[in-house]
Amino acid sequence: MTEDRWIEAAVQRARTAGWSRETLRQALRDCGEAPELVASAFPRGVTSAIDAWLALVDARMDAAAAAEDLTSLRTPQRIRRVVELRLRLLQPDRDALRSALAVLALPWNAPLGLRVLARTASAIWHAAGDRSADFSWYTRRATLAAVYSATMAYWMRPIEPEMDEVLSFLDRRLQDLAQPARKAA
Repeated sequence: MTEDRWIEAAVQRARTAGWSRETLRQALRDCGEAPELVASAFPRGVTSAIDAWLALVDARMDAAAAAEDLTSLRTPQRIRRVVELRLRLLQPDRDALRSALAVLALPWNAPLGLRVLARTASAIWHAAGDRSADFSWYTRRATLAAVYSATMAYWMRPIEPEMDEVLSFLDRRLQDLAQPARKAA
């Protein structure tokens, strides 16, 4: 798909240059397109490109999870595996992600940042096999959004942790969620 190529070219540029209109113009040029198309390719500018990129990562994560048989795993292990797949997909673009998160953290971009986080939490649950349609649909996604955000913050530290350390951090957060359930039972 043409748009995917544009997004991938933008991510390549954003790895070193960060996210900007110039990054988007250069990405279009890299794809053989006129840089003047930036307004139609990315109507909201940089935030459109970041939103499209993270949606593409969600889709690739879902495809990677579908290629594996996760049905034999318990729910926390499925969630862990899907988050691991996502992190491994993002690993080469860590610097572009850091820059994207900085853009989404700006106060005027907070609504988009929250929508992107909600979409990702939902995509993780879906990839893990959740098909709920009741109240738990909301609570599962809200809880996972908090766990995923904490894991991302840990992963994005200036001193890059090894993937095993990040997954251990995620395991502890998932165990923390199970604690209240065990106490209540």
